Amino acid sequence: MELRHIEIDHLHISKLNMRYGKTAPDLSDILPSIRARGVLQPLIVRPEDGGFGVVAGRRRYFSVKTIKDESGAVAPPPCAVLESGDDADAIEASLIENVARRDADPLTEYETFSRLIKEGRTIDGIAATFGITPLIVKQRLALANLLPKIKDAYRAEEIDAETIQHLTLATKAQQKEWLKLFEADNGNVPWGHRLKQWLFGGQSIATKVALFDLADYKGHTVTDLFDEQTYFADADLFWQLQNAAIETKAEALREAGWSDVTILEIGTQFAAWDHEKVPKKKGGKVFVTVSHAGEVTFHEGWLSRKDARKAARADNKDADEGWAEKPATGKPQMTQAMENYLELHRHAVVRLALMRDPACAFRLMVAHAFAPCGNWNVAADAQRARSPEIASSIAASAAQAKFEEERKAIDALLDVKDNADAVTIFAKLLTFTDPEVLRIAAFVMANTLAVGDVPVEALGLYLKANAGEVWQPDEAFFDLLRERGTVNAMLAEVAGKSVAKGNADEKVKSQKKIMRDCLAGENWRSKVEGWLPGWLQFPFKPYGKGVCHIAQVTKQAQKALAF
Repeated sequence: MELRHIEIDHLHISKLNMRYGKTAPDLSDILPSIRARGVLQPLIVRPEDGGFGVVAGRRRYFSVKTIKDESGAVAPPPCAVLESGDDADAIEASLIENVARRDADPLTEYETFSRLIKEGRTIDGIAATFGITPLIVKQRLALANLLPKIKDAYRAEEIDAETIQHLTLATKAQQKEWLKLFEADNGNVPWGHRLKQWLFGGQSIATKVALFDLADYKGHTVTDLFDEQTYFADADLFWQLQNAAIETKAEALREAGWSDVTILEIGTQFAAWDHEKVPKKKGGKVFVTVSHAGEVTFHEGWLSRKDARKAARADNKDADEGWAEKPATGKPQMTQAMENYLELHRHAVVRLALMRDPACAFRLMVAHAFAPCGNWNVAADAQRARSPEIASSIAASAAQAKFEEERKAIDALLDVKDNADAVTIFAKLLTFTDPEVLRIAAFVMANTLAVGDVPVEALGLYLKANAGEVWQPDEAFFDLLRERGTVNAMLAEVAGKSVAKGNADEKVKSQKKIMRDCLAGENWRSKVEGWLPGWLQFPFKPYGKGVCHIAQVTKQAQKALAF
């Protein structure tokens, strides 16, 4: 590679530049610097069409060209000249520079990787060049399966990343059918994880759950490179083989000495709380659960509580008959039947006393919610985020910060270790005033409230929760806005109906830019204070008639509260 200064008139954008043919770029951030100091980082060029084609450094090239157009003269920029003839090197140089800027979208990378494959590069070689895994290269190349209209919609930010990933699993016929629903815009198009269910006829069954040898499956499988899973395309054939394998395994367990093996209906959960652990030699049974996703679990060594008590009575009878033969030192204090009798009566007596002391009962309930025990099994919501950007957004929110402050205050108030049990916490709560206990109870309830459940919407309605007090539109929110109609409706709320109408045909990205300017009071637009999208209001206010889980649970909450 040779370094030299080349007159701007001898330079042009190379056809191998990954942004060749696109509109002139935004130069507002680098043009002032280049005017003052010139081009400091060399352009990467190659001999081409009687001059030199710019492979990497497109914005620097346009900046120099702009300065010449303004002043009539400009210093020739520094250029690193590639050897002629190696198109693959030129394509790599273009993509590497754009990847370093972190603004190359997956489709652009796919197009560039495809060209490198045609030039003879291998998947492993491309991965090594760009410092990524071969799987990522394969994921980008999988986008080749998409119809052009779907690619165009993704570029226009009308389709989200999760949906585009699932569409790579679709046949051309399925893509055409999905595209019809998308273009109809009647709210029936499946998005995200619902799309995967739609593609597989309601069941997306991974090959990893198969109990049978995959060689016995004669149907097609579909590989999802994005979650590194392979799925059965023929669910009926899968269930034929899976059910046969389950029965074979069950018969082997019976032959191994288990008293019984019960295969539960598909989708039925095993109620461990209504069973007791019993070993094989004492008559324990095996219960088999099968999920709708094909996962099979063998619960070995259980009896229903009724059968377990029968077995215990039989053991007690045997113990009573042989009582005189046992040495005095080996005598239990009482039979298991007597212990059961006493436990039940003590439970009844304490339960009656507890009903007469609501304050004590409330403290015990809070203790059990704080540290699960007995029949209580309460867990804090995991707040699972679909992407690092969403996780960062919620972590940075004012509401989350205030909640974490309260967590520290509650921990200091209780002053107990992380592994403290319910009784320890109960004893502590008995020393607290009612307001202190209510404060802890409110925190525990908030900590265990499940994301997306009907109670969230019911509480928001009843408490008149106002997201505007703690929420501001951030980059994660704007990045997730993809649907043109929704963005235009929001633009009307922020900038006014006339502005929204005048920009209705503009790209989603342009409309979002106007919204940002209005909310920040930038680019000569009046600052808009206190805007809150209908999506964050209580009750939830949708944009359009598309299917939405939040809208569904809101209706349930309104019905329950008679709102």
